[in-house]
Amino acid sequence: MKKYNDMKKNIQLIALLAVALLGACSGDKDKTTAEKVDEKPRVKLAEVKARPVEQIQEYTATVEAEVRNNIAPSSPVRIDRILVEVGDRVSKGQKLVSMDEASLKQTKFQLDNQKIEFKRMDELYKVGGTSKSEWDAAKMALDIKETAYKNLLENTSLLSPINGVVTARNYDNGDMYSGGEPVLVVEQITPVKLLINVSETYFTRVKKGSSVSVKLDVYGDEPFEGIISLIYPTIDPNTRTFPVEIKLSNKDQRVRPGMFARATLNFGTKDNVVVPDLAIVKQAGSGDRYVYVYNEGKVSYNKVELGRRMGTEYELISGVSDNSQVVIAGQTKLANGMEVEVEK
Repeated sequence: MKKYNDMKKNIQLIALLAVALLGACSGDKDKTTAEKVDEKPRVKLAEVKARPVEQIQEYTATVEAEVRNNIAPSSPVRIDRILVEVGDRVSKGQKLVSMDEASLKQTKFQLDNQKIEFKRMDELYKVGGTSKSEWDAAKMALDIKETAYKNLLENTSLLSPINGVVTARNYDNGDMYSGGEPVLVVEQITPVKLLINVSETYFTRVKKGSSVSVKLDVYGDEPFEGIISLIYPTIDPNTRTFPVEIKLSNKDQRVRPGMFARATLNFGTKDNVVVPDLAIVKQAGSGDRYVYVYNEGKVSYNKVELGRRMGTEYELISGVSDNSQVVIAGQTKLANGMEVEVEK
């Protein structure tokens, strides 16, 4: 019996010890949890200021010819002979294509007969041998035939209206021209032009005659000088942009239509806040950019509009005030309005 009582006491003692240990563990766990709840995210800050930033914008465009002319007759006719090839330089008034002359010869024969008939009618009219209405009808018929002959003459010998380069040939000798594509295309490439679309923000700052630096992908970083030749007077309500035309003299004809170009416009300087690129946070699922701004122990999640990238810095058009402190490390644990601890 005594042995049983001793065993019972030992079991009770073990139970009490277990309860005490569990209580102690629970207390430590609660203490650790409390410490974790009280721990604030640690961040690094950078102080940012506004400073003068060159307002440089780059625009892309495809080079276009100054003038583009389609060479084709005004009516269907067979092509007799094409006198030039693609790449040939041509002069204004130069004969490029000879068309079939069968219709021209027939019309010339009819015109000669019409002239003879009208001469006879005119002599009769002068001596009262015919009426004024008959004379008028004969004169009208002659005028119509002369116009038809003149049109055929122009469409039989196709001339270049400009000094330029043949850039396309769509037919061969003997083909029947039936409309659609022109026989030839002649383009004037001295000068050439670019057409860019500029934000309406800069409408009052774009000046006709201003110099523009142009680079072409085919020539790498070699700059070409362009001049703003035309500023369109209206704003596109959908894109909020306006077209600007830039001309390159292209005296050496190295720049050709179709080349990809980048035009850089300098709009002067403007005081804007500049931040380290480490401060920029991209919102997942959108193109929006944000910066965490620190103030009195908390951070705010500010949407920003980016300007130029300058090495390891970004110009901000809006979103952050001058003399602010921004987070440059530790953003992954942050949320808007959260209290933070600043690393020294």
